[in-house]
Amino acid sequence: MLVMSKNNRKRIENHASSAIRYEQFDKVDGGHSFKSAVPNGYVEYRVKTRHNGEVFYFNFELAKEMGLLAADHRHRLNKGLCAKLLETFSIEVINEYEVKQGVTVPPSDIRAKKYMATRYLQLQHPGRSGLTSGDGRSIWNGCFSGRGTTWDISSCGTGVTALSPATAHEGRYFKSGDKNASYGSGRGELLDGVGAALMSDIFHRSNIATERTLLLIGYPDGTSVNVRAAKNLLRPAHFFHHLKQGQYDRLKSAVDYYIQRQVDNGEWSVIKGKNRYIAMQKHIADAFGRMAARLESDYIFCWMEWDGDNILADGGVIDYGSLRQFGLFHHAYRYDDAERMSTTITEQKNKAKYIVQTFAQLADYLMAGKKRPIKTFSNAPAVLRFIDVFARTRNELLLYKMGFNESHVSLFLRGKKRVELVDEFRRLFSTFERVKSRRGLYDVGDGISWDAVFCMRDILRELPVWFQSGGDWMAAEHFIDVMRSDYAEEEDVAITAYRRRQANAFQKAYWRIVERMVKITGQDEYELLDEMVARSTVINRYARVTGDALIYVAQRLMEFDKRVSKTKLHQMFADFVEQQVLIPEVVEKRANSKKQNALARTPKEYQKLFNIIRECREGI
Repeated sequence: MLVMSKNNRKRIENHASSAIRYEQFDKVDGGHSFKSAVPNGYVEYRVKTRHNGEVFYFNFELAKEMGLLAADHRHRLNKGLCAKLLETFSIEVINEYEVKQGVTVPPSDIRAKKYMATRYLQLQHPGRSGLTSGDGRSIWNGCFSGRGTTWDISSCGTGVTALSPATAHEGRYFKSGDKNASYGSGRGELLDGVGAALMSDIFHRSNIATERTLLLIGYPDGTSVNVRAAKNLLRPAHFFHHLKQGQYDRLKSAVDYYIQRQVDNGEWSVIKGKNRYIAMQKHIADAFGRMAARLESDYIFCWMEWDGDNILADGGVIDYGSLRQFGLFHHAYRYDDAERMSTTITEQKNKAKYIVQTFAQLADYLMAGKKRPIKTFSNAPAVLRFIDVFARTRNELLLYKMGFNESHVSLFLRGKKRVELVDEFRRLFSTFERVKSRRGLYDVGDGISWDAVFCMRDILRELPVWFQSGGDWMAAEHFIDVMRSDYAEEEDVAITAYRRRQANAFQKAYWRIVERMVKITGQDEYELLDEMVARSTVINRYARVTGDALIYVAQRLMEFDKRVSKTKLHQMFADFVEQQVLIPEVVEKRANSKKQNALARTPKEYQKLFNIIRECREGI
């Protein structure tokens, strides 16, 4: 039997790759339909090649889904593919500073088409009307149509633009890489990009709407270009700045463009005339109601504000720089953005509601031709719809975390009395969930926080096991001990008469839901408990990645890049993401697959990452 050496196999693969032109990437050249649809919605820039870049990570599955790569392409970075990725995406803007300074750029480095930095509303800018704000360190590479869908592609870290907050505050242009002014660098950090790539893929596979990382290009100074893709990368802020300025025609053009993209991509049904603005409000209310509930239920901090900047118009996550996934309900945490503190995780709901309210104002303006005060729409149909969707989704998610499957959850919530049972249990659940340590507020690396005391995932995981084994009500001491976090001091978990009553009421409310589920499904009680145990063990798994853990994981992957092949590094990415997708059906399918355990083939140090996740499981 003839065995081919590793080097020979690599040479053959690289030779074969040279015959592949990867011509689909040639369509990503700065051209974008938004330019003709909204002529005043962007600033155009010439771009030049940024040299010395190296492909750190490439999302093969996303590229295939988009149609950029052939479906049978191997998940390996060959020379031809790397060269094409760098040729397409390793770029930076020739900004106003360089033009003013007369910086010479070799003609061969300048791309044929101009790229756009889009305008949108941002609270960091003076005036807060969107006259000077938008993509401060990003450009749009273009839109790409493949496999019947159109995708937006943008890059962060491509140099500072005139829409940067630094330019607005100081009244001057900045050189890309300048670190002497807040927001003035225009660069991306590879560490941030790796974290965003991991978390966005985890979110996507966990059915949380999000932009996705297509590519990370690293440079010797630790900076990066982070390429993102989504079916629609417009944010509410892309509309709100036209609304704030009273620019009716520009607003209509932007909104009509957005609606048409949603229709063309099959996200929304065909809608015509002014009815499209009514339908848009319903879609927005549904999307933000579901997302706000999901973020709160999963302890995901996502800084939503009135400007609609840090989130997509479909409710998807876009800004991972300030995003964190908490291990406990640290609902007093605030992100420090230098000039202001962020909202908290509990304030996200009202910020999301205000965004929906603004869309109601926006739609009314488009239909009537006159802009009425925002207060007029505090009880608009879209706002009331948002409140209903939020409440229902929150109940759905609580039942799901208890271990009921989606069909059981849907069936249970069809009855008004049963909804009241869930509401009662959720109030008791929240009583424990929101308990804060007596330590009080204190500074953390990127803001302030106030530790939560109880890990509710632990009690949801252990309670069905307790009942399955035939246990009666847990004593308050045992109940509290199960969900006590490492942050808790003895005074925080003292067993008072009130807490004893609450522990008892919690278990009884939980069991009433189980009894009612048995009745309406006709399922055997022990069979149902078995299913709940299996599902809740996955959903409420002991070790789930937090923001703190993600930073460490990203750092370690960057270190591994120097010691392992790109193929192995990509396998580490994929395996880490798989380990954090806590959906019972997905975990079961993975367990039953014949694929070899990739984790066993990775460095031992990589396997230690999962110990770090356990250690950071309760953090921010």
